[in-house]
Amino acid sequence: MLKITKRNLPHWELPGSVYFVTFDVLTGVLNDDEIILVKEHLVEGKNKFYTLHAAVVMNTHVHAIFRPAEGFTLSRILKGMKGVSANKLNHKRGTKGSVWQDESFDRILRDEKEYIEKVQYMLNNPIKAGLTEDTWNYIGWYFNDEIE
Repeated sequence: MLKITKRNLPHWELPGSVYFVTFDVLTGVLNDDEIILVKEHLVEGKNKFYTLHAAVVMNTHVHAIFRPAEGFTLSRILKGMKGVSANKLNHKRGTKGSVWQDESFDRILRDEKEYIEKVQYMLNNPIKAGLTEDTWNYIGWYFNDEIE
């Protein structure tokens, strides 16, 4: 059953859906070690809490495409992605407090065309930002080639 909630942005949840999500750093930028830490955290959650299709961790934000595992809601997954990665980043930095902006952008991907568009967008993002010349070799890129 479709569930719609709204804060500043609308959030739609539909069991079995694949989502494209974006969340932004609250202030400052992530360095290379922090980008790797966040990417590894996202990859650690695959096959436990979600099926991770693709992710790109930039110095100012994160994009991910995933399908929640049975029994896990989008909001619970995002809380884990952001909350645990923030704790790890704070521990590494010796700091406390929020790392990510409170609200995230999320979208249910409706068909294969939209899915391909979002993956292509994610592939182009680090190049456009000047972080790499080849996203496939970028430290913040993950792509699950086991997805059919």
